[in-house]
Amino acid sequence: MTLCSIPVARRIQQRVRRFRLELRPHLPAAGPRSRAIRAAMLAAIGASLGLSACSWTAHDDVHADGIVWQLDNATTNPAGNWQTLGIRDLLIQWVIVDDTAYVADTGIQTAAHLPDWDRISRAPWATNVILGLAGYQDEKRARTQLSKLAELSAAVAHAPMPLHVTGYYFPVEVDPTWQDAPKLAGILQRLPRPLWVSVYDQTNIGGKALADWLASWLPPDVGVFFQDGCGVYAREPYVARTYLDELAARLGKHRVRVIAESFRPAERGGFRAAGADELTRQLVSYRGYQIYLFDGPHYVSDDLIRALTTAPTKPAAAESRSTGP
Repeated sequence: MTLCSIPVARRIQQRVRRFRLELRPHLPAAGPRSRAIRAAMLAAIGASLGLSACSWTAHDDVHADGIVWQLDNATTNPAGNWQTLGIRDLLIQWVIVDDTAYVADTGIQTAAHLPDWDRISRAPWATNVILGLAGYQDEKRARTQLSKLAELSAAVAHAPMPLHVTGYYFPVEVDPTWQDAPKLAGILQRLPRPLWVSVYDQTNIGGKALADWLASWLPPDVGVFFQDGCGVYAREPYVARTYLDELAARLGKHRVRVIAESFRPAERGGFRAAGADELTRQLVSYRGYQIYLFDGPHYVSDDLIRALTTAPTKPAAAESRSTGP
């Protein structure tokens, strides 16, 4: 996620700083077994492989709770089998972006092609919706237009839509380098609840410092989506887990969810979808927190879902096992 600021390649490229290689976890070696036990095990394994190939059902370790949709002209018709991972929640990044509305009758310019909101409302992965409000793809512009965006957001929040809206998201991202971020507190008071914002840490100040900074100004009834930074190699999943634990300890776990960035820098520039091994390490590391994948239509294809749900699950890296709540 970089939620709002992943206007898909633009701002994330600015966030790419230090590229780190993750250690690959090793599967434990099996001990000796008798011939009879080996035969029974092989039969059981064969049966389970057959079942998994036919049913395409996610195992527990690759569970996710939500999918993020960064709505743009190329993805007005999102489709995928994201529910296979257990996903029931949809976080729409915005329904007004760059002064263009993807909802009818808002009083501002309407996009040439609107999403089929009725169809989306029936999708199993959109059982519950957090509605992103008004934003700009350019982060600097968004941060200097807070009052305007709040006005547009308050209006569009009441637009009739056939969705089961369970909360709202204000798509102006927060990070500790934004010196005027505390001014956002007053703006957020003008918006409907339940309300969420997103935060990232490109300077690696650490989870405790980030949590203390947020607690010093963020209204206590506003929740936080933490962008894990794995998509730009800002940190490894086990380090992102320590951020989550610090945020939960300071803000309350009910206010903390995680955006698992489901992309990686491509060799020739731009970004590619994360591999199944890469994304699995994130999902395993964040167990116990509500996980949202960024972003579904651009990066989480049915092929990736199939790889996640049929491949053997590897244990998380040793570091991540020591960071449980």
